[in-house]
Amino acid sequence: MNGPFHQGELAAQHLAGVVANGGGIRPFMPDQHREFFAALPFMLASSVDADGAVRAHVLHGAPGFVRTPDDVTLEVDTQLRFAPGSALGMLGIDLSNRRRNRVNGVVRASAPGKLVLEVRESFGNCPKYITLRDVAPAPAPSAPAPVHAFDGLDPAARAIVARADTFFIASAGGAHGLDISHRGGPPGFVGIDGATLQVPDYPGNRYFNTLGNLVLDARAALLFIDFDRGDVLELRGSVQIDWNGDQRSWRFACAGGTLARAALPLRWSLH
Repeated sequence: MNGPFHQGELAAQHLAGVVANGGGIRPFMPDQHREFFAALPFMLASSVDADGAVRAHVLHGAPGFVRTPDDVTLEVDTQLRFAPGSALGMLGIDLSNRRRNRVNGVVRASAPGKLVLEVRESFGNCPKYITLRDVAPAPAPSAPAPVHAFDGLDPAARAIVARADTFFIASAGGAHGLDISHRGGPPGFVGIDGATLQVPDYPGNRYFNTLGNLVLDARAALLFIDFDRGDVLELRGSVQIDWNGDQRSWRFACAGGTLARAALPLRWSLH
């Protein structure tokens, strides 16, 4: 390790021709991040499941479902289960004001209804490429959302991707842990070629947390939210990065995924 960056992040920075000092990456949550997380109605998370696949998740609840009893502990009310001792990456984002903060760590405890994360990294991100939206609660589904599984990229998934201006990417850096990050652009900024997605990599904070992970491990998961309907689309596959074009980009080969209709009791409207 060199400061806060692992070898994949350093390699990605070198390939991109940038230098970052990582001064904003802390091993604890500052008070403003703790207050920010506690006010959110949803967070994103990345994990690796039992068969080794990288996964992306949406955790949600009434504001206060995320708590920070101290600056290195994050508690989340959720029915999702994660193996104690496993790495977890999390992202809090408020689309109404473009604030986003990341928190990565190790699962200290996980039981039905509650997750406890031991924080190892906490840092903010720039507000670029975030489409302003306001969020409001919607009636919770009376039954678990139906989940449709598919191979490749089926027509319903293709339609969601084609109109998206926002998605989230989960990546794994081997022993260095996991990360989940926002990606945004104008509607249709993600190109579709069969079961492969082409994504421009716009300039950001120069940390290269996501691409640095992908240098070490090409596996990834992409998560799209249909902000009007509350649908959640998760795609799983692998990434190949093009460092040499006029516009740095990466290609995601989609092996398959799941689409859960009306899975979130939240709806977003353009700000």
